[in-house]
Amino acid sequence: MIGEGVLVVDDDREIADLVEIHLVSEGYEVHKTNSAIEGLHILQSKDIKLVILDIMMPEMDGLTMCKKIREKSTIPIIILSAKSADLDKIVGLGAGADDYVIKPFNPLELTARVKSQIRRYTEFNPNSLNGDMDKEIVLSHLTINKEIHKVIAYGKEVKLTPIEFDILYLLASKVGRVFSTDEIFERVWKERMYEANNTVMVHIRRIREKIEMDPRNSKIIKTVWGVGYKIEE
Repeated sequence: MIGEGVLVVDDDREIADLVEIHLVSEGYEVHKTNSAIEGLHILQSKDIKLVILDIMMPEMDGLTMCKKIREKSTIPIIILSAKSADLDKIVGLGAGADDYVIKPFNPLELTARVKSQIRRYTEFNPNSLNGDMDKEIVLSHLTINKEIHKVIAYGKEVKLTPIEFDILYLLASKVGRVFSTDEIFERVWKERMYEANNTVMVHIRRIREKIEMDPRNSKIIKTVWGVGYKIEE
């Protein structure tokens, strides 16, 4: 049986080979290319469940590829980059990536993140949060159906990535409750947050851009400064 497809786009052959070795050992079918343009063609012709891509590449950089993928798909994207500054992470996540891994990296950690992202994507999150949550949440300007992974904001359906969906569903599941960034990260990514980062903030910004009438004046997701985020009825 052929495993789930993973596309690796990196012009560093040694890195691409290392990623392939570890993912193949876990049963994944790996497709490699050193070109973002070729990577987009592979996405159209192969059954790919997740993309791992570098930022610095010739012809088309990884950020541009990430944005092009997001125009048509919510497939999980993990950026694998040597650029480690906080601003680089913010830009990468802002371009549509679901995760950002810094080189040099631990192959076992990367593999674990791949598994987590693919599981969330293929299962549409049916068990990613508490089992006693309702399958559908209906608020004044927002409807979230967990079973069919559908979100309607202000009467229009919006497409969210699995990570974005989990964050929004978590906030909407407890209207009025403030969730700290640490709690959001730990409940959605299923990892402990050991140091401050902007991952949650960037994903909240992306969600607002999709569901709010005016993202700069958010009516659905409220920021509680110094504490976290909440949704009010």
